Amino acid sequence: MTFEVPAHAGKPASRIRQKNEEAILKAAEIEFARHGFKGTSMNTIAQNAGLPKANLHYYFTNKLGLYIGVLSNIIQLWDSTFNTLTAEDDPAEALTRYIRAKMEFSRRQPQASRVFAMEVISGGECLTEYFNQDYRTWFQGRANVFQAWIDAGKMDPVDPVNLIFLLWGSTQHYADFATQICRVTGRTKLTKQDMVDASDNLIRIILKGCGLTPAI
Repeated sequence: MTFEVPAHAGKPASRIRQKNEEAILKAAEIEFARHGFKGTSMNTIAQNAGLPKANLHYYFTNKLGLYIGVLSNIIQLWDSTFNTLTAEDDPAEALTRYIRAKMEFSRRQPQASRVFAMEVISGGECLTEYFNQDYRTWFQGRANVFQAWIDAGKMDPVDPVNLIFLLWGSTQHYADFATQICRVTGRTKLTKQDMVDASDNLIRIILKGCGLTPAI
């Protein structure tokens, strides 16, 4: 599942273009996560990306286009991992891979996850196109994979929809609420090992709740 990003089309891809777009998106993630859409300026993003402001408008038509670009980037990463699950998979192995992948996204791109969370909490106006009938059809297809595992006796009969919500919420929590986690645990930031340990814990809890045996 993807949605269109209002950016300039038809321009040839190049190494420089890719590098600049990545720098812009990374700077935008940080600013949007800190200040929200309304509180962020293209000028500040340009300064943090180390590029002239005119370059931002070359790659993204306006601030809204850049904002949606940040949302689209993290959604495509999340969905690409979820799309790999099939009814033929071993659910214990598939869910373990998925949880680890989602937690790695939370470690590497926490700001993008927070931007998505803030957008949804504020009503999701910029995600209206994404949350359409095609999205609901796609989501049901993902839930059907879990139901197929249940029907085949591969896992306990849990509600697939609520299981998906649990998977999403638990893995994104470590990005969206990292500040709270650090305050509670006395850390200054979450390390890679912290995320590995948290992943192991989630895998044990979720898989056992589904009647599955973790391989860790």
